[in-house]
Amino acid sequence: MNARIGVRREDKSRWERRVPVIPEHANRLREEHGVEVWVQPSDVRVFSEEEYAQAGIEMHEDLSPCPVIFAVKEVPQDFFEPGKAYVFFSHTIKGQPYNMPMLRRILELGCTLIDYEKVTDGRGRRLIFFGRHAGLAGMVDTLWALGQRLNWEGIPNPFTGIGQTYKYNNLNEAQEAVLKAGEKIAAEGLPASITPLIVGVAGYGNVSRGVQEILGLLPILEIEPGEIEVVSGRADHSRRHVYKAVFKEEHMVEPVSPAGRFDLQDYYDHPEKYRSQFERYVPHLTVLMNCIYWAKQYPRLVTKAYLRHLFGGENQPRLRVIGDVSCDIEGAIECTLHCTEPDEPVFVYNPFTEQTIPGYEGQGPVVLAVDILPSELPRESSADFSRVLLDYIPAIATADYSLSFEQLGLPPEIKRAVIAHRGELTPDYRYLENFL
Repeated sequence: MNARIGVRREDKSRWERRVPVIPEHANRLREEHGVEVWVQPSDVRVFSEEEYAQAGIEMHEDLSPCPVIFAVKEVPQDFFEPGKAYVFFSHTIKGQPYNMPMLRRILELGCTLIDYEKVTDGRGRRLIFFGRHAGLAGMVDTLWALGQRLNWEGIPNPFTGIGQTYKYNNLNEAQEAVLKAGEKIAAEGLPASITPLIVGVAGYGNVSRGVQEILGLLPILEIEPGEIEVVSGRADHSRRHVYKAVFKEEHMVEPVSPAGRFDLQDYYDHPEKYRSQFERYVPHLTVLMNCIYWAKQYPRLVTKAYLRHLFGGENQPRLRVIGDVSCDIEGAIECTLHCTEPDEPVFVYNPFTEQTIPGYEGQGPVVLAVDILPSELPRESSADFSRVLLDYIPAIATADYSLSFEQLGLPPEIKRAVIAHRGELTPDYRYLENFL
């Protein structure tokens, strides 16, 4: 063997059952590339120790002989060793305060940090991600929440037959449940009191594609955002369909200047020149799925002030559930005050007290805010992730990390994801010094 990597067990959450390298791919690394894989034992990992053993992979509690360590989520500060390379989702690129001590420790020990989130092609498109599975699980869970909420309101509905994603053995079982709900909608129609039932999907990337994949199992009529108000007010809308509208940036924001015109690149470069116009659509939506990347410089989709206005009227708003798949705390969805876990995935946000109540009962919208949604489909999401990562592991495993960043021999896709090297932030990430 000319290289060795370690696969660390996940311990950030009891729900985290994913793995970056599945047994089949670990075996291929050894046999085809001469890369030895050491795996830490785990009681919760979705792939058992026996499955790794059948693939010829041994368990090792001590990964210190491995110069490169792979994980999924953040690594505790006491795990890092001087000079080693670590590959995981660090959640540091926005300067997240809760992970700055971890980043500081990485720098102090002269380590290399490679973040999956920044593995991109030449056009900046992400290559290694769990986004699709976040969307799949998030949409299933949101439909479950919608069914429970409507049932609590005394409205019989076909969504009550859909369970929470993590309770299904696999994705196929979850899809079957959604299909059955769709068949019932097509045959019997939806209750008149909740139609037209419009689902708004904010975003069109990998997460959105997963959301739309699940929605596609229902009888769907797709409409443009500009048609939402018209459809909402029509008396001849369909009760045997669910309406879907997908929002892009030009639907969500508008120039502040009356004479301004929307330009996507200009919006990215100068978000201060734009303001949100999304709240014009919200009164007509029954479900809002948030699938967008958000940072503080961008306008929010839904604010606390707007929800107070919406729920302060005489009539019950259409909006029942917000599936915040992106789950940025007080971010694009300002009422996402905290994250939830798969067994208690939702809370009700009260717009008047600005408090949350676990579950789906109470005044205000139900908010799904699970920040580890792909872990609800651990086997499928791990297999897809590992399949893409596999192409890059040999280069990561055999790189000489004693060299300078300029000399570091990594594929460009991976080199763009090197946040820190030999105790220093790399050029593209020096802005993080402001947060450290």
